[in-house]
Amino acid sequence: MPYIDNTKRVKTIMGMEILTIYIENSVIGGYFDDEFKEHTCKLFEKFKDGTYEPVISSHVIAELEDGAPDYVKENLKTINYKEYPVDDEMLKLAEKYMEQKIVSENYYSDALHIAVATVIGVDVLVSWNFKHIVNLDKIKAFNFVNLSRGYKILEIRTPREVIENE
Repeated sequence: MPYIDNTKRVKTIMGMEILTIYIENSVIGGYFDDEFKEHTCKLFEKFKDGTYEPVISSHVIAELEDGAPDYVKENLKTINYKEYPVDDEMLKLAEKYMEQKIVSENYYSDALHIAVATVIGVDVLVSWNFKHIVNLDKIKAFNFVNLSRGYKILEIRTPREVIENE
């Protein structure tokens, strides 16, 4: 098993910790969805004012390029995010999730988002995907694999939960 450095990289502004937040695609598109717009817009404002640090992966970009409307792609450009490339460690962890049948083969993309956020070591992953990501049984299963592989627990929340917990 590879050594995992779980020491937290803490950024602060005036002594306040800045959370690193992995954004998966449902949040980027949620900005334009009546059901999710209010809390997604508030989250984006927190990214813009530096309260939170947004993080994405090359996987997010690939999904956007694979059919997202131009206005959704352009919206991502309104925040200053850090992008990580998907690497072999992330792919292997996603495969472990698949071996455990946490999600079906059709939803490998969701497993890859979880793996990327886990390996990067973000504070929280935000999503509006209630079926495969923000789902208590799935969260427990993903984190069982994470802990068994030496990673820390990944917090998975909706933008609403993040905004309302300030």
